[in-house]
Amino acid sequence: MNLKKLTLIRPNMGNYRAKDALTPLAMGILAALTPDDIEISFYDDRIEEIPSDDMPDMVALSVETFTAKRSYDIAKSYRQKGVLVVMGGYHPTLLPDEVSKYADVVVIGDAEGVWEEIIKDFKKGSLKSIYSGGNKKSLAEYKIDRSIFKEKKYLPVELIQFSRGCRYSCDFCSIDSFYQRNVRLRPIESIVVEIKTLNRKQLIFFVDDNLFSSKESLYELLDAIEPLKIRWSCQITIDVARDDELLDRLVASGCVIVLIGFESLVDENLKQMGKNWNKKSGDYLDVIKKFHNRGISVYGTFIFGYDYDTLDVIKESVNFAKNAKLEIANFNPLTPTPGTELYKRLEEEGRLIYKEWWIDPNYHYGDPIFNTALIDSDTFSQSCFEARKNFYSWGSIFHRIIFSKLLFKPFQFLMVLIVNVVSKKEVVSKQNRVLGES
Repeated sequence: MNLKKLTLIRPNMGNYRAKDALTPLAMGILAALTPDDIEISFYDDRIEEIPSDDMPDMVALSVETFTAKRSYDIAKSYRQKGVLVVMGGYHPTLLPDEVSKYADVVVIGDAEGVWEEIIKDFKKGSLKSIYSGGNKKSLAEYKIDRSIFKEKKYLPVELIQFSRGCRYSCDFCSIDSFYQRNVRLRPIESIVVEIKTLNRKQLIFFVDDNLFSSKESLYELLDAIEPLKIRWSCQITIDVARDDELLDRLVASGCVIVLIGFESLVDENLKQMGKNWNKKSGDYLDVIKKFHNRGISVYGTFIFGYDYDTLDVIKESVNFAKNAKLEIANFNPLTPTPGTELYKRLEEEGRLIYKEWWIDPNYHYGDPIFNTALIDSDTFSQSCFEARKNFYSWGSIFHRIIFSKLLFKPFQFLMVLIVNVVSKKEVVSKQNRVLGES
């Protein structure tokens, strides 16, 4: 069988355009793994329309749980035209049986090593319905083709990846289910080479689930990138704040923003989610001051819905984030993702309102997915929405950003302001949407 034309698609939650899209590295990796004799088209459903007349030999979609319903609709439209559909990503890895109803081929785990096999089998006419094994492959030969992102309207941030996986196991997180605590690192020299190809005038964001996989590897990375004179950001666990020397090295290497999962102010909640080690790094306010005193902005994330949450806890969390002058924050209603320990527990306890919320037509974005212990479900949903609106109100933005030391750091100030303005719009735009619809 001939494979002359391939279409890659990054689906959205619904058929509408978003303003907060970043370049999807998974699509660039697939493009790099595809032989040069195959014509590639790439469509990012978050920022552009998918042409109705697109007619490739094969289409590949990277599917997340929130984009599953939209992905299935896109897949249906291609299969009706006789196009072979491949689906991979977190959701297909965790629910391959469900996804196989909508795709001809399902990829479990990472694409490296597997994607090349799929292309060979397509040409031989011997495709299997399930492929797996990519999670065991070394990242020494990691490569990405960023040419597919050109001329597309993404936020002005360059993405790069150093590691995959996380050394911790939080019960709400699908990363552990996907990688099973297996952390793999790319060679440092390949990171340096890749950074030199990026627009170093923009913010560079390490997309690693936790950049702090070990002190040794983090120090090695910081030593390597410091001479490059970049400004960068990352997701990192709070335990990095236990080491003042390491924090100083972050600053010296160009770190300007860190994303930290504070998750909860309540010790019992942290214990329930398997993240009670969070508080071992010290009082949250002291941790934030450690970063702020070094000129690093903090993007804090909080989760509401664990068994010890009350309406007062939600209010206190927002007030804490504002008073601590967190530059950016997320206040997320707890979302049980299939395949996680959290989902299994809530299902066993009979607390799920929408068992398959990602494809349930009655579920709207922001709705409670399960019965919370101490708050009425509808009140809980509205309170989470109000928390996000409160934090991203114009008054809050001015208090946290305009009247801060960021005024003396034009680049950092602009990046933080952009994220706040975009987040303010997206909070309202996404709320109450039916997944998969316009």
